[in-house]
Amino acid sequence: MKTLKPLRNLLMLLILGVASQVNGQENLLCRGSYWTEDQANLMMKKFASTWDSRESWEKRANIIRNGIIEGMKFDQMPKVSNEFKLIINGINKGDGYVVENVAFESFPGFYVTGNIYRPLNPGKKNAAILTPHGHWNNRRFMAEYQARCACFARMGAIVFAYDMVGYTDSRQVTHDIPIALLLQTWNSKRILDYLLSRPDVDPERIGITGESGGGTQTIMITAIDPRIKVSVPVVMVSAHFFGGCTCESGMPVHKSDHHQTNNVEIAGLCAPRPMLLISDGSDWTRNTPRIEYPYLQKIYALYNAEHNIENVHFAAEVHDYGYNKRSVAYTFLAYHLKLNLSKLPYKNGFDESFITQLKEDDLRVFTRDHPIPANALKGNDEVLKYLKLK
Repeated sequence: MKTLKPLRNLLMLLILGVASQVNGQENLLCRGSYWTEDQANLMMKKFASTWDSRESWEKRANIIRNGIIEGMKFDQMPKVSNEFKLIINGINKGDGYVVENVAFESFPGFYVTGNIYRPLNPGKKNAAILTPHGHWNNRRFMAEYQARCACFARMGAIVFAYDMVGYTDSRQVTHDIPIALLLQTWNSKRILDYLLSRPDVDPERIGITGESGGGTQTIMITAIDPRIKVSVPVVMVSAHFFGGCTCESGMPVHKSDHHQTNNVEIAGLCAPRPMLLISDGSDWTRNTPRIEYPYLQKIYALYNAEHNIENVHFAAEVHDYGYNKRSVAYTFLAYHLKLNLSKLPYKNGFDESFITQLKEDDLRVFTRDHPIPANALKGNDEVLKYLKLK
């Protein structure tokens, strides 16, 4: 086992090296633990000195937002139709909710894959929640992931659970494709487009929550798309850690020739919309109550919206989206998205035993009987060539 870690480190360096070739901006990448915790503390004070009013913050916020869009080449994506042809390859019914195995084209030949969890008896207009996931194999099939999606749906939300690129059913490219950050953020944008095209979705009640790498996806799309109304990034937002994967720090979204920022300020672009930071004591979010959260409170205070920013810190817990973290997300999203929290059984805590844990084969989108459409782009090179980003 001791030889695996150096090999993993070498592989990561090779992956990031490929990313830098596409970007052509190697010196602008902020990878992993880009600063020490001490350096990050000082940088947050430096950032804070650049604004002292809503006007001066919003000037900085626009620079950060444009840095994200330009750094990940988001503005270079092709124009696409908002007429969605949803593929449904399987339906399962649970206690108070329904699960559909779905896919649609994010851009011609490239497919978003995942599951839609929806209420068994939906209203005319329903809240919707996007649920990106972190770097766990087959995460969409795991029990705790199914749990949060089923609970949100039972409370009245239409939930879109979707794969990271290169994971589970999203195998048209590998996860180390240099534009992974662009593809994942674009997929989030297209899921938003799809959900808002549905007549049963209320555009004023759109939330997003994801953990770890899914937390990165959460803050990125929230930062650049005001259609997200409530954001819950879990075990991710850190002053010193920028994300260790190509899909988080493989494109220059934190730094340019004229600015430097970090994930705290990117999360701050949510203001004044409601946001809950969920943090723990065993990873890069261990300082959230002392460093990241106070900075964000100051931003929200500029909008007189201090009541819209919260942090729940689990000092004795680890890097996951476990039961306690899910529980606080349930209450926060229920409140801000006007979901029916009483739909969840409660016995000294939320009782998730009503959930039917589906097997992997029950949740897959593309199978031998339901293959990926013939027009699907195949491989990293084809996708890069189509997008003219090679």
